[in-house]
Amino acid sequence: MNKAFISFCNLFLILTIFTSCCEKTSVQSGRWEVSYDDSTAAVDVYKDGTLLFDNLYATYRDSSTIVSSKDYSRRAFDVKSVDNHLGKGICYSVEYTDDNMPMLVQSFYLYPEKDYLLTDITLQADTEVATNYMAAINIDTFPAVLEPCACNRMLFVPFDNDCWIRYASHRPDFATLTSYEVTALFNNSTRHGVVVGSVEHDNWKTGITATCDTVVQYFATLQCYGGVADSLTRDSKPHGTITGKAVKSPLMMLGYYNDWRDGLDEYAQVNAMIAPPKAWDKAVPFGWNSWGALQFDLTYQKAIEVSDFYRDHLQCNNFHNADTLVYTGLDSGWNSFTEEQLRAFVERCKANGQVAGIYWTPFVHWGRNPEQVIEHGGGYKFKDVYLYANGKHQTLDGGRAIDPTHPAIEETMKYFSDLFRRLGYEYVKLDFMTHGAMEADDWYRPEIETGIQAYNYGLQLIEKYFGDMYINFSISPAFPSQYAQSRRIACDAWNKIKDTEYTLNALSYGWWLDKAYQFNDPDHIVLRNATEGENRARVTSGVITGIFICGDDFSDGGESEAKERAKKFLTNPHIIGIANGVSFRPVEGDGAKSENQFVRIDNDSTAYLAIFNYTDAPTTTTIKMERIGLDAATTYQLQELWSGVEGTATTSFDVTVPAADVAVYRINK
Repeated sequence: MNKAFISFCNLFLILTIFTSCCEKTSVQSGRWEVSYDDSTAAVDVYKDGTLLFDNLYATYRDSSTIVSSKDYSRRAFDVKSVDNHLGKGICYSVEYTDDNMPMLVQSFYLYPEKDYLLTDITLQADTEVATNYMAAINIDTFPAVLEPCACNRMLFVPFDNDCWIRYASHRPDFATLTSYEVTALFNNSTRHGVVVGSVEHDNWKTGITATCDTVVQYFATLQCYGGVADSLTRDSKPHGTITGKAVKSPLMMLGYYNDWRDGLDEYAQVNAMIAPPKAWDKAVPFGWNSWGALQFDLTYQKAIEVSDFYRDHLQCNNFHNADTLVYTGLDSGWNSFTEEQLRAFVERCKANGQVAGIYWTPFVHWGRNPEQVIEHGGGYKFKDVYLYANGKHQTLDGGRAIDPTHPAIEETMKYFSDLFRRLGYEYVKLDFMTHGAMEADDWYRPEIETGIQAYNYGLQLIEKYFGDMYINFSISPAFPSQYAQSRRIACDAWNKIKDTEYTLNALSYGWWLDKAYQFNDPDHIVLRNATEGENRARVTSGVITGIFICGDDFSDGGESEAKERAKKFLTNPHIIGIANGVSFRPVEGDGAKSENQFVRIDNDSTAYLAIFNYTDAPTTTTIKMERIGLDAATTYQLQELWSGVEGTATTSFDVTVPAADVAVYRINK
């Protein structure tokens, strides 16, 4: 059979309608329709017959000038089939041309039954083009796809988790707000929402900037663009300029969902389809990390005693993962050990049924002497590897940023990976990763043009040299996500209810990252110097987030109270049984601080609900079954897992939580 005929038939199966008239050229595929309107020189996007965005256009920066797709005088259209890891669909492109301007290709990728489409723009020319800003999505008037009301929210997602930054769900009372890599604009009452963000993280840092009409409490304009660089991306100079005969923006996802939470889950899943998470075929890590309480008081003898404490009091009483293992990690300060002690610690861990972990910071210099020779760095000095911005070295968190592409950094990676592997370490916590993603005057490798390109280069070296270990990113950008099994969901957190609330702020609006990584990391769980209610809350924040790492000083000289609390709160089989690495998600999405209700529905018959109280007085909350995702007409059995108290409920039930405490329910049909 004729190949052209087969191709036409395949396209016909995907493409429902492709029409062109004097004013509009439209393509429809399943639930999606994209229409170019000559009268506005822009694109209208429909889903299920509802106008999602109208007058959508593209922009890019040429030198200091912002050029719009509307500035071009000629347009052509193309439709072709696509069949890739996201599924079968079509690509509808608008090709903009004009004299003395690069061709601008605006592409829309439609998958008939998906709740999202993808879009990007490409600049093409016979000679080299250069730009550091490409916006595939520009909307000057936000359609009323969400009803204007005080329930509307825009989600702020931070670029990284440094400096105790917070996620936030903003009411539509801001003038301008920029989120990083992704945002959701949603109605918290109906939960209907738009999700917009980048699903490629190889070349660009992506910003999503919106403005509001505060009178009607609604969104006004929206731009999604590659090229953001500001204080919250930890940059002191503009985004790097990308050059070539063809330069492409990041691929953007644009979706509309009945539940904004489903949209963010799918956003993470699309990222994972494009860049699959680092493989892991073992159970979620449980364990200990020395930074929680010991910090720089860490010694070899104390580390050995902690390992023995876990063996004698916790592992034998429910505290272990499904592989019956515990991961025992040395954080900063391990370099005070001799090589013989580092090896002996691994051997003790293995004898105790544990996996030994260690710590490193690959992209930062903690010293102050640029003339210092880099140990194991091929003879280079630190001044040779700094990332300079406007001729000055860059400092964040007290450390100087290092060029991930410099050969001295690869030499140090070779050394430390060989050392860790030779000694038997299987888990490595990599910290202060954001330093490697900063924009700079230049990089050692001339083909590197942006901070994210340099960061990806460094992460590829991490995979090359540490790839056979479990990798946990600590302070780091959220993306790219394919180089580590887990990432800490927020910055440092310890023992008090404020630490629990801070961690759960990130779970409230960043739970979905456990679909881009294998697991989220809630940071070390510390029990000392806190009330029992605070202990229950902090432990619960760990088991509902992801990996479960504790941090108290369990050595012989450690506080007896912390040890007794560990025996009491880390061995509850019902609570520990929840911790399978799957993050709970919020019931609401209402504010700048943390939500206080989190739910995970495991199957048709079992759900879990955690209700936190961050205040200094008891609170009573009415839980509505339908709102947490269950059938309001079904009678459920309830068990509060910390106390063991049981009951039943149908439509709703009331929960009273003491001050600075938590209640956790298993809900069964």
